[in-house]
Amino acid sequence: MLFNSVQFLVFFTVVAGVYFFLPRRGKLVFLLLASYWFYMSWKVEYALLIVISTLVDYWVALGLFRADSRAKKRWLLVLSLFTNLGILFTFKYFNFISASFQDLVNLFDASYQSPVLKVLLPVGISFYTFQTLSYTIDVYRGDREPERNLLVFALYVSFFPQLVAGPIERSTHLLPQFHTDKRFEWSRLTSGFALVLWGYFLKLVIADQLGPYVDEVFGSPRGYSGGHFLLASYFFAFQIFGDFAGYSCIAIGVARMLGYDLMENFRRPYFSRSVREFWTRWHISLSSWFRDYLYIPLGGNRRRQARNLLNVMLVFVISGLWHGANWTFVAWGALHGAYLVAGRWLTPPGARDGKRSGLMNLVNVFITFNLVVFAWIFFRAESLSDAWYIVTHLADFPAINAGYLANVVLPFTNDYSSISMFASCLFFIGVMEAVHGLQEHGNNSLTRLWARSGLFRAACLVVLLNVILLFGNFDSNSFIYFQF
Repeated sequence: MLFNSVQFLVFFTVVAGVYFFLPRRGKLVFLLLASYWFYMSWKVEYALLIVISTLVDYWVALGLFRADSRAKKRWLLVLSLFTNLGILFTFKYFNFISASFQDLVNLFDASYQSPVLKVLLPVGISFYTFQTLSYTIDVYRGDREPERNLLVFALYVSFFPQLVAGPIERSTHLLPQFHTDKRFEWSRLTSGFALVLWGYFLKLVIADQLGPYVDEVFGSPRGYSGGHFLLASYFFAFQIFGDFAGYSCIAIGVARMLGYDLMENFRRPYFSRSVREFWTRWHISLSSWFRDYLYIPLGGNRRRQARNLLNVMLVFVISGLWHGANWTFVAWGALHGAYLVAGRWLTPPGARDGKRSGLMNLVNVFITFNLVVFAWIFFRAESLSDAWYIVTHLADFPAINAGYLANVVLPFTNDYSSISMFASCLFFIGVMEAVHGLQEHGNNSLTRLWARSGLFRAACLVVLLNVILLFGNFDSNSFIYFQF
């Protein structure tokens, strides 16, 4: 059940319509049933995996709290890690590792056939396994007591707005919210609805309109040249932002309308002045998860510089692998790790937090954005060979003339509707970045007017709704991060 489908709109209308008329415990039971119904709309059997993760981590956490020795606590933590990461490995990485081993064997002309597991990747498995793992680790560290109400904990693991693509919530933030009765609030309805509309704008008007061009060029790169690769790479940067940030906005907005607050997952990442800053603005719930549960336990920046830089590279390679079972994602993660390592080597310590001029900030934003776009090539490419072909042909321009430029803009069609769609995409990307620019600079007349005037907000939302209806792509395209 996709957020951008009629089925979801009907589903959420029914859920919200019933939810606020129930008593507190009835709300929790109903919300848990709705969350499982939402997840089982993809494949009923895979709900069993959520049940296993939920029950194992619920009992492990209780055992951790009661354990009277460090050794028992470690064994219980190992059980949680083994269960959750074992499920993740089996469904997401088994075939990848098996195929990689087969490729290695083929180099020596040996007769061996690696096994293949013929199963579909469960939607959202990387998200809910990390979410429940963070809970167990928090209890192990003593950062929180275990949740004794199984109903509340099960809802924390399966809460439908953020179940399949985040944000990856922390138990210290989300779990306590299930212990308070949620009543209907008009302010939450309106602010949540505004976020949902903005999410649909990012997904339907920007991401899904850019998708066909990106898919065409990256799907068969050897049929195109440098101009196509440059445009498709920049388009993909905005496509993946619109797709994933759009999902997060819808998730946060839907949860807010029901009375729950989810963490911010994107904070205008393409305004970052360094790759380091980019990772404090992009997929914040994941980057902070890796910081708190991998980077800091490895020693963080408390180690000597060489070990610290190795930790950075290791975290980003694993982060890349988390995104998908393909060497392209490993290369993407390694490239971002290399950016950060190079940044630390090249930037004097005293200059990292110093103030810069407005012009220098613009230069840094431009450089950072282009470094990120370059890395997106590896993220989007179907294989490392395709990525390498694109990278080595970025400067391949057969002829710079009107005919070539027209072919770059419209690589597989030439009708007027495509020209207008291309122009509208550029215009709405500009609108999106203008809105982000206003938010980035905070205190200005338009942001103050939005905060103070209900009439202005209503007018903006009406305009936004009409833009979505007129220019949105309603083919119910899946969200990119569902494959992770």
